[in-house]
Amino acid sequence: MIIHPIKAFSDNYIWCIQDETEAVVVDPGEAKGVLDFLEEKQLRLAAILLTHKHEDHTGGVQEIVARHPESPVYGPKETEALANRIVAEGDSFNLLGQTFQVFETGGHTHGHISFLMGDALFCGDALFSAGCGRVFTSDYAAQYESLQKFKRLDDDINVYPGHEYTETNLRFAYDTLPDNKKISKALKEVRELRAKEQITLPTTIGREREINLFLQAETLEDFIKLRNARDDF
Repeated sequence: MIIHPIKAFSDNYIWCIQDETEAVVVDPGEAKGVLDFLEEKQLRLAAILLTHKHEDHTGGVQEIVARHPESPVYGPKETEALANRIVAEGDSFNLLGQTFQVFETGGHTHGHISFLMGDALFCGDALFSAGCGRVFTSDYAAQYESLQKFKRLDDDINVYPGHEYTETNLRFAYDTLPDNKKISKALKEVRELRAKEQITLPTTIGREREINLFLQAETLEDFIKLRNARDDF
């Protein structure tokens, strides 16, 4: 099992889970990179997974399905215009010989979900390295509860978010806690990677416990203050 990043737009990642000659694609915001990758590797598309409705995560679905009409599309109810397998909290299904568990992780959008496959978490815009998604719903309690779900996962879970936001998130964390050695070390490492145009993901739940201020927020009020500060950063 190999998980490939397919770059899209300026900072999106479309994740392609490959098992020998089959693949599952997560949040295809555009089609070309996905179609090119599948053709290059000669992969059969087993399914598309959607975490939420935003165009930069769903915009490529119709074109991909037109080329691979046998491939089911799994997603939350808010993606029902594109998804033909609607899934919700507590659901699970099998693809590529693996079990995918579904978690409700609202806040960024009302119906946002995340998928856990073994030790791999596909969390869209609910969790980033050193950050989390903007709370466009204004439902800060839902986003805070989503973070609590992530905190309950094992440290060795690999986290595959939808964007390359790590450096900016760490600059915010460093600005907030300039004396935190773990954050300053992580920022230095990430700056070196980005200077070489290298990806900073996946991260792990264990690493996020150390560098992600949003996961560290002990109360909803603390989280709201942090989120508002990050929005203005």
